[in-house]
Amino acid sequence: MKKHYYLLALIACLLFSCQTYKNIPYYQDLDRSAPTQEQITNHTPTIIQSEDIIGINVSSRTPEQSAIFNYSSKDNQANVSGYLVDAKGEVQLPLVGPLKVAGLTTTQVQEKMNQLLTTYFKDPVSNVRILNFKVSIYGDVLKPDVYSIKDERISITQALTLAGDLNITAKRNILLIREEAGKRNFIPIDLTSKKLFSSPYYYLRNNDQIYVQPDKIKLTTVDRSRTTSLVLSALSVVAIVFSVLYK
Repeated sequence: MKKHYYLLALIACLLFSCQTYKNIPYYQDLDRSAPTQEQITNHTPTIIQSEDIIGINVSSRTPEQSAIFNYSSKDNQANVSGYLVDAKGEVQLPLVGPLKVAGLTTTQVQEKMNQLLTTYFKDPVSNVRILNFKVSIYGDVLKPDVYSIKDERISITQALTLAGDLNITAKRNILLIREEAGKRNFIPIDLTSKKLFSSPYYYLRNNDQIYVQPDKIKLTTVDRSRTTSLVLSALSVVAIVFSVLYK
């Protein structure tokens, strides 16, 4: 009798595993039999938007004068100071006054700054970066959180790695939520296909959100597996008791 219980429990576990494994691996259509290569054509520089906070550092041959532009930044993003891009897409700068930066990349703002500052400093060199670049990752992941990104180039896969990856019970079709031009866009992303890498949404932008939905079937499977484990443990205890009482 005991052997029959073990056999039935084992068959149940194998059936549940087969039903869900095919939905778990990433990039299922990728040929793994040989190395492959493709061009990266979908990365575009981050565009500055209203409500971004940008840091500006200016150096020149007269550093005591150009220092008035420079921001201070700590490793903790909550303590960052910089220049807030207002609703008009402008920042208010010393000497220069209002400067339109929304719609430009940080490199373009640097070039613009260098041209303007030649009036005030000798050989100015500016460095511009977004200080409050962050992405939110939540749902069925190991470590849901809002993550501050020091580098302005981050992909979906890198972001999910920060969050400890998807749980085994998570759907591999995730949702990217992006706000731009006064609109909120909801974009489904399929992690089981290699097409992810050529998607225009593979690289994230400031304030992007990633939602990972739990898979009902996988959750049920996990619950059944746990129940099966408990049943096996109970059967083992019963078998030991019977063997002691009736040997």
